[in-house]
Amino acid sequence: MSFINYSSREINCKIVYYGPGLCGKTTNLQYIYRRTNPEQKGKLISLATESERTLFFDFLPLALGDIKGFRVRFHLYTVPGQVFYAASRKLILKGVDGVVFVADSQLERMESNMESLEDLKINLAEQGYELEKLPYTIQYNKRDLPNIVPVEEMDKLLNIRRVTWFEGVAVTGKGVFETLKAVARQVLFELKKHY
Repeated sequence: MSFINYSSREINCKIVYYGPGLCGKTTNLQYIYRRTNPEQKGKLISLATESERTLFFDFLPLALGDIKGFRVRFHLYTVPGQVFYAASRKLILKGVDGVVFVADSQLERMESNMESLEDLKINLAEQGYELEKLPYTIQYNKRDLPNIVPVEEMDKLLNIRRVTWFEGVAVTGKGVFETLKAVARQVLFELKKHY
């Protein structure tokens, strides 16, 4: 649920990047951060373990236009993909306005993708949300690697809702901004319906 700050005339929206461990969630945010105009972004905060995995979240406020005189600011988060951080993933989903599911295209990661998607649905339900009613898009990441699953097959398994999806290579930026723009457009559309 977006947060309206009347004194600063800002609407703050939360987009969460969700997916299995090491699928490229943090890499997406790092790429967005590097390629975004300094006037449009805040500080990137990354809490990582010794093995460079995101422990809690990445946070990137990104200003993208306005609605009725209110500046819209997107706060981008990633969740830790590792199963033992379940409590953190639930907490980060609190107040979510849009979700990007980042799937790892490698054949050996398909089971992890499916488990993570199921975990997303369960964690959203515990927060009172339904994935079917949220702005949502999918990124099939790591398309540059060998032994990847064809997109059509991934789409059959992971995209039950038939939402917009993008092929991605987050390390080079392929599909990164397209994915963000798609979910941000959906969030803005929902906001305009209510304001």
